[in-house]
Amino acid sequence: MSTTIDPKIAAETEKRRAFAIIAHPDAGKTTLTEKLLLYGGAIHLAGHVRARKDRKKTRSDWMKMEQDRGISVSTAALQFAYEGYYLNLLDTPGHEDFSEDTYRTLMAVDAAVMLLDAGKGVEPQTIKLFRVCQDRGIPIVTFINKMDMPALDPFALMDNIEKVLGITAVPQLWPMGSGQDFKGVYDLRSSKVHRYERVAGGAFPSPEETGGLDDPELEKIMDPELYTNFREGAELAQEALPPFDPEEFRTGRISPVFFGSAGNNFGVQLFLDRFIELCPPPEPILLRDERILEPAATDFTGFIFKLQANMNQKHRDRVAFLRVISGAFERGMSVNHARTKKSVRLSSPVSFFGQDRSTVDEAYPGDIIGLINPGTFQIGDILYTGSVEPAFEGIPRFAPEMFARLIPTDTSKLKAFRKGLQQLSEEGVVQVFTAPDGQGVLGAVGNLQFDVFRFRMEDEYGAPCRLESLGYECSRWIRDEDRSKFSSYDWVIKDQEDRPVVLFKSEYRLENFLKNNPEVPLYEHPPYVLPA
Repeated sequence: MSTTIDPKIAAETEKRRAFAIIAHPDAGKTTLTEKLLLYGGAIHLAGHVRARKDRKKTRSDWMKMEQDRGISVSTAALQFAYEGYYLNLLDTPGHEDFSEDTYRTLMAVDAAVMLLDAGKGVEPQTIKLFRVCQDRGIPIVTFINKMDMPALDPFALMDNIEKVLGITAVPQLWPMGSGQDFKGVYDLRSSKVHRYERVAGGAFPSPEETGGLDDPELEKIMDPELYTNFREGAELAQEALPPFDPEEFRTGRISPVFFGSAGNNFGVQLFLDRFIELCPPPEPILLRDERILEPAATDFTGFIFKLQANMNQKHRDRVAFLRVISGAFERGMSVNHARTKKSVRLSSPVSFFGQDRSTVDEAYPGDIIGLINPGTFQIGDILYTGSVEPAFEGIPRFAPEMFARLIPTDTSKLKAFRKGLQQLSEEGVVQVFTAPDGQGVLGAVGNLQFDVFRFRMEDEYGAPCRLESLGYECSRWIRDEDRSKFSSYDWVIKDQEDRPVVLFKSEYRLENFLKNNPEVPLYEHPPYVLPA
């Protein structure tokens, strides 16, 4: 592995930012995504989040089911330029049933935006996603949304973040009221007031008037009690709350906090300008063998973190999403494929913007590109140049909690059914197992995953089918030699790598087995090679 640093790659890497937005459903994640694109100049007219026949579709929600339901169930990768930087935004699934897809996405970013509803504070799904970011050492910037609606007191929101998540909240802006009384924000760093102006439908960038804390206009536009509370709060926040420390932020100990209204665009540009400063560019990675992989090294490396079939039904192809880790990517380059030990030519790289795609000629660390996948790539695959394979940590699979059979209802569509089952299972959202009788078993962590899988089988592959729920609640990977130690209440099946998996009827049955068989190891997710 080369340690030579290329100055051009180093310069390009400094311009890259790769980040994801994490949030509880309905906090406004897709709306904020859209408004970041609006301010980045990637779109010029914002549509509405929940699609109806007379409304434009949100650019990141390309799947028909997402457009119909107004939810995000797949991860969209969007790149846009802003002020000389290239931002790679991964819009993660908002529904908790797709948390594994979100986990894999968070392995491909360098920072995260934690989006909170100002009226609710930290919610359950936010906690789960925050823990993933914390485990991976991903710095988190907080955007408190919906300030133009009834909201909690800003100090209560700071306290909520610190008590629930155990991270210090450091405000960068301070809100002037909330709900109908929301008048703007005070920038604690520049000492400027940015006055809120509602934008009809949130379709265009929001104009903002600025002034200082002593601007006499503030008293005219605010209720006297509201003005007094705002002044006292802003001064207290400036004097008593801890200052922002870049090192503390990068190590995940503090989170800078912004306030605004993504729906009405207010505060989004303030946030975006500061976020570019805060969000780190791609940094060196410590590999399993203790070597350091520098982003600006001359050798190229990247890993596949997501597969997606039928992003555009006109193309009918499968796409592997690759995060560039080091070196420069060039269209047509040949790379080593670590899993297959073969050389692969990357001749058709693309970037995406909703359903639109364009050819990628070059990419640098932090960039996300799509590779047309004829079945060559799997989630977790490492691609590299040079003579030494980089020793990355693997991407784990998680134990499903719900199980069902997917049964074709039109025997004339069996070929399409098998094709859809194979291609959609490669995406890793639903896992496909094989029962002893040879029939397929689907495993998922939530019912919505099953619904999406069946919908896509019918909509994208024309393969009518029905789901038949199975009475098992949890699963674990096991060793081959332990198969005989399970009772008739349990069901041993195989995953797609031919590894044995046991299904338990209930958590109680699982706990009972562990109590009575402490010598039998059970695995919540399989490493690439199960330990002996």
